[in-house]
Amino acid sequence: MTHPGPGVMPGLEPPTVADPVDRAAGAAGGLNGAAAAGEAAPVAARPATVPAVLGGAVLQPELDAFLAAHEDELIAFRRDLHAHPELGYAEHRTTAKIAERLRAAGLDPVVLPKGTGLYCDIGPADGTTVALRADIDALPLHDEKEDAPYRSTVPGVAHACGHDVHTVMVLGAGLFLAQQAEAGLLPGRVRLLFQPAEETPGGALDVMAAGGIAGVDRAFALHCDPRIEVGQLGLRTGPITAACDKVYVKVTGPGGHTARPHLTADLVYALAKIVTELPSALSRRVDPRSSLSLVWGRVSAGSVANAIPDDGIAEGTVRCLDDEAWHRAPEMMKALLQSVAAAYDVEASLEYVRGVPPTVNEAASVQMFRDAAAQVIDEEGVVPTPQSLGGEDFGWYLESIPGALARLGVRTPGSSGEYDLHRGDFDVDERCIAVGLRVLGATALTALWEGGRPGDAEQIGEGATLA
Repeated sequence: MTHPGPGVMPGLEPPTVADPVDRAAGAAGGLNGAAAAGEAAPVAARPATVPAVLGGAVLQPELDAFLAAHEDELIAFRRDLHAHPELGYAEHRTTAKIAERLRAAGLDPVVLPKGTGLYCDIGPADGTTVALRADIDALPLHDEKEDAPYRSTVPGVAHACGHDVHTVMVLGAGLFLAQQAEAGLLPGRVRLLFQPAEETPGGALDVMAAGGIAGVDRAFALHCDPRIEVGQLGLRTGPITAACDKVYVKVTGPGGHTARPHLTADLVYALAKIVTELPSALSRRVDPRSSLSLVWGRVSAGSVANAIPDDGIAEGTVRCLDDEAWHRAPEMMKALLQSVAAAYDVEASLEYVRGVPPTVNEAASVQMFRDAAAQVIDEEGVVPTPQSLGGEDFGWYLESIPGALARLGVRTPGSSGEYDLHRGDFDVDERCIAVGLRVLGATALTALWEGGRPGDAEQIGEGATLA
């Protein structure tokens, strides 16, 4: 079941668009997006006046028509990206492909200063601006899908986190919204963000430094989730992913013989105390609901059994779901480390490397996702999704502007296979591309309607047609 969408009052439902598939046939087709030479793109007649707010009654057939013309193209685009993955800050081919397709649609993409990643504006500059974000980088993993015709052709590099899917969904939504803008149906501006280096991380900060979110009122993103079936959208208000930082602790002391620990500093014992006491002490300095977690991944000291070494190291990660606790974590950890080290007469230094902040979904933005999904997918397709302690640098945007990250189902319904992210055999059911495009397009429109607050009965002038 679908709903007419916000802004459409009973009795003011828009008329059905005549022959939407015929209208869409005139849209740019193929990867080059150009009509055959000498041919005029046919445009079906549209009613003389239509509501400036496109609710589900009109939005569904508009999306159906667009996908009828472009879904095969978008799947092919995704497969091309999947076969030619590029690591963070090396996404030159990917950036060029996206920019080429946007320019073919008459848009003006702006490549980021480092040469990879870009952003592109659609619609009028006045009013609300909504951003749709995609990450474009791949992972340093071997592609294990031996039977897939679009298997990675780059040794040791693969799209094992769905970033190729994220890219094509935002691209497709942008092309659809560009048609709406040309018809005068966008009450604001949509900014497409194609971000490099999410996995590094750092790409979000480059987008921000280049002015990518300047003037943006709200940002939205989808992330593939192989635990959710195609046709479902996972939503959560509040923290959905965690902050993820790296910590490096080095402990030094005079060293000595294990027969005489009282004449020196027992460095290994001190290091063991640091490794065991810091996680529990740190978690008790903050609200338990922040889920502040310190976990060690590497501990090393000494080389022989009968000698106390003069240095040792411990490396690990700090994860947190609360923004305030995340900001306080470095100073808290430094104070606790010095306290434990002093008790055992060793010197300890801390290198704390910031990763990403927690991604905290704003309630109003989550509701916009929900309202949009109710228009374009089955209402039972919206499902709750759990918090994750994985990192996602979309959190950097949400430090500055409100927004939300949702999880898109990419698992084939009834599938018995277990595909997780960051695995060489990761793949998606490509029907998810159409679902994601529908959700992103409808969410952008919903957010613009909310921000622009156009009148329910407001009309656009005669002769307005879709490109």
